[in-house]
Amino acid sequence: MDQFWGHAVFLHWRIPSPAAARFMPAGTVPDEHDGDSWVGLIGFRMRGAGFGHGVPVPYFGTFTEVNVRLYSRDRNGVRGVVFLTLDASRLAVVLGARAAGIPYVWSRCRAWHGPDGTGYSVDRFRGASSSFSVLPTGSVAADPLSVHLTARFGLHSRFAGRTLYIPNTHTPWPLRSAVLQHWDDSLVQAAGLAVEGPPESVLYSPGVQTQFGMPRRLEG
Repeated sequence: MDQFWGHAVFLHWRIPSPAAARFMPAGTVPDEHDGDSWVGLIGFRMRGAGFGHGVPVPYFGTFTEVNVRLYSRDRNGVRGVVFLTLDASRLAVVLGARAAGIPYVWSRCRAWHGPDGTGYSVDRFRGASSSFSVLPTGSVAADPLSVHLTARFGLHSRFAGRTLYIPNTHTPWPLRSAVLQHWDDSLVQAAGLAVEGPPESVLYSPGVQTQFGMPRRLEG
């Protein structure tokens, strides 16, 4: 499946690895940086999603997504993402993804982007909400932490009692440092993790074109 992830905002907090380990699929462990795990709150605009290299799916292939995610590593050293929740406003997309074991949540999602900043908001039909925005700076973010949090080329997921790895191909994110304008979130807490204060890492990217490959089972 081809898709473009545009106007991405990355907010990250440092968390203890034992807190992240509770969510790791069998055969994976938290992928640490600087001795700790990290939880991310990520917003972006999905654009032009379609199967293979074919024509993007009209309407359903473009929507706003906000996800809460952790970072994983399997016994072969393959690094990935573990999604705790993914909020989107396209019900058909949510139902299809949940059938495949991906924890999507149907929510009211909104995005905005302009010279005054880029932001996202989520209002779940039951419970949690989120709103955050950033103002990108001109400085390139290529430090080890930024690369660790964004250079992820696949995800680990549970499905039918098995751990799957789903590869994702894209060029490196063109990252910029960003200033946090506002942040009011309960999605991370609703996912089962506690964070205190503003995020330690704040990043923005105009986006990348991506393609998912076929899932493969993590053996053993």
